[in-house]
Amino acid sequence: MVPTMVWLPEPPESIGGLPDGMAADVWAGGDSLPDSAGEVEVIVMPFRATPAMTAKVARLPNLKLIQLRSAGAEAVMPHVPDHVTVCNARGAHDPATAEWVVGAIFAQSRNLPRFIRSQKTGLWDPAVSDGVAGKHVLIVGYGSIGAAVERRLAGWEVTVERIARRARPDEDVGGIDELYGALPRADVVVLLVPVTGQTQNLADAKFLAAMKDGALLVNAARGPIVDTRALLRELNSGRLKAALDVTDPEPLPDGHPLWRAPNALVTPHVGGMVRAAGSRAAAVVRAQLARYAAGEPLENVIGPQGY
Repeated sequence: MVPTMVWLPEPPESIGGLPDGMAADVWAGGDSLPDSAGEVEVIVMPFRATPAMTAKVARLPNLKLIQLRSAGAEAVMPHVPDHVTVCNARGAHDPATAEWVVGAIFAQSRNLPRFIRSQKTGLWDPAVSDGVAGKHVLIVGYGSIGAAVERRLAGWEVTVERIARRARPDEDVGGIDELYGALPRADVVVLLVPVTGQTQNLADAKFLAAMKDGALLVNAARGPIVDTRALLRELNSGRLKAALDVTDPEPLPDGHPLWRAPNALVTPHVGGMVRAAGSRAAAVVRAQLARYAAGEPLENVIGPQGY
């Protein structure tokens, strides 16, 4: 029996080996494709796969599955034909991203960026901060990462409100149609939605205006979810605060006004960048390949309605 050909960005040992009935070539996203381009059925994409990488391989004749090692799929989906299944690595980056969100909430609530700047200049600069206890945290895009954020906020004496694309009353999760009723209640708004046609510029001028004075916007999703110009107006007025791990544009270029915006904490898309990220993603990939080899239903499939 001819083995099923799989392309991996690293040797099979990186995921603990292949299931029986599979063989692998290594493709790390470069211009040259392996000689098995005509036979490959499954491609595991490199971290942060680009549109150019995807376009290079998405129409290979026998390709059936593209497996991502990231949660986000916006760079891939527009370039994949309908007959090719795309799956993300839902769950692999939940702990790291949730840690970043909670850390960003704490840092902005307790004025840590101000104190870091003061330390650099040797300035003893006490200031009263808001604190976290007693805050109302609204999670917009309540999936596995949102649940991980909530678990990490347990014990912080906060109220958590949950919004997803569709309401899930049994989980006390509201639908997106409840968003504008929830925004004025929130002291902290955490964005965790994927990029889709419905979520691009979700946090626009109207969205931001609905947030209460002094509220904190935390974007751990993708830059295009937020209207950067509208956010800059709110930051420069001093009405809102922000913690951004992702920006639009990204990378944020030298001299961009977000770098110097007041009340803004900007990190360079590092929410999932922890040393354990590779092993967690490898576990997701290994389990998915085992399902594919056994003919079992795949997990984390990105369908027509998104993910």
